[in-house]
Amino acid sequence: MPQADTLTPADRYEELFVEVQTARIFPDSKTFVDCAPKSDPDAILAAYRKERTQPQFDLAAFVQRHFDMPEVRNSHYVSDPEQSLPDHIDTLWTVLTQHPDDHPPRSSLLPVPNCYVVPGGRFGEMYYWDSYFTMLGLAESGRHDLLHFMADNFAYLIDTYGHVPNGTRTYYLSRSQPPVFALMVELFEQHGVKPALRYLPQLRREYEFWMDGACELRPGEARRRLVCLAQGVTLNRYWDDRDTPREESYLEDVTTAAKASRPPHEVYRELRAAAESGWDFSSRWLGEPSRLETIRITSILPVDLNALLYKLERTLAELSEAGGDADDAALFRDKAEARRRTMNTLLWDEGIGTFLDYDWALEQRRPQPTAASLVPLFVGLASAPQAARTAEMARALLLEEGGLGTTLVHSGEQWDQPNGWAPLQWIAVSGLNAYGHEDLADEIARRWLETVSAVYLRDGKLVEKYSLRGAAGGRGGEYPLQDGFGWTNGVTRKLLDLHRGHEAHRCTAPPKD
Repeated sequence: MPQADTLTPADRYEELFVEVQTARIFPDSKTFVDCAPKSDPDAILAAYRKERTQPQFDLAAFVQRHFDMPEVRNSHYVSDPEQSLPDHIDTLWTVLTQHPDDHPPRSSLLPVPNCYVVPGGRFGEMYYWDSYFTMLGLAESGRHDLLHFMADNFAYLIDTYGHVPNGTRTYYLSRSQPPVFALMVELFEQHGVKPALRYLPQLRREYEFWMDGACELRPGEARRRLVCLAQGVTLNRYWDDRDTPREESYLEDVTTAAKASRPPHEVYRELRAAAESGWDFSSRWLGEPSRLETIRITSILPVDLNALLYKLERTLAELSEAGGDADDAALFRDKAEARRRTMNTLLWDEGIGTFLDYDWALEQRRPQPTAASLVPLFVGLASAPQAARTAEMARALLLEEGGLGTTLVHSGEQWDQPNGWAPLQWIAVSGLNAYGHEDLADEIARRWLETVSAVYLRDGKLVEKYSLRGAAGGRGGEYPLQDGFGWTNGVTRKLLDLHRGHEAHRCTAPPKD
């Protein structure tokens, strides 16, 4: 495997990195950090320091001379108007597959041993939680070869780095994403890819990553991804080990921090932690809706993160039992039960009838439900009465014309109204079905398939997110709407298999010009 640079682009290129990002040489801040050097990085930095004092120095020309631009995946792919939507998705897997022997040396791309599926567009690397939802579709498409390869890739990342990075880039190593490896392992076993017990060591290591420092915490203290509450119970939060601007969004973060009334490094940490959540960005994390500089995610104990860690604890208990370790099985069962009790005490809101994020700094629940409120159903944490109340809430507050809404707030951020996201549709559909609320699950799936197929009929593509009002591509965020798109393909392919009579099976792309 070609080796990645041992440093992130900001650490490697120092003032060259800052000048390129500040001067906006590229419209997208992610472009430069994904460039591959044409020669030794130290030599490039030395050349920059020598040439930048010359009167006619051209920074853009210097970058073009010394770096290769990243490939934009599937940018030239044209849909076949004869293909149905399921066939189109099946074809796209090959288009979105990246091969490790194609990795440019000394770039920011982390090596992995096998080929893998990327989301598409500007996202030309493997992402953590995206990949689970992509895998749902790979399984339905019969691409067990790619499932097998990606299973080993994720195990490799945990073995190598002690956790799964946000994505396979050096600048993502300081954070992870929602911990879905336990869900992947379950999927691998269901489809005969690899037995779940094979991944017990990696599941343990991931758990250690999220629980680092648990033994040292006292009530009222927080450390990395853990918060010990006044009651002496512990829950998790999102975090990032760095407090500098995100390298892939450098100028955006500097601009946001300049609007804040607190030190910039505090804002940078919050922005990075929100990137670990996958919900970057949302009013869910803001002190004041529509003001990103008020972000305070590290003060929030999220419903989805703690529900997924409950799933990880339950999985560790089950696999420890299967592996003959009764003591560890009992230990992890106790940990899962303790987390469930704490979530019921702090995160369950009887008045609204659902689980809410908890602001531990203010010692109160966040006031509004979101699509994350359904994750406890998805992982089997909720009681039957809690599931029934949550279903009522979802139907009354989150159900939109085109699927399940993300939040109740219009903030301009991409994880808010009016956008809908494929992973949240699957979490809701799967969780509601598990508790016997099939009617609402089917309604969400039907409306989502209508949204995706309407855009495919008109534009011949699947996209990262959708507006649930008017069946269009979603809006908001730091970058343009991306085509591809891994998790949309995966969830849609899975839902098509569950709803074989839906009209979406028969829609095709528009004729070529």
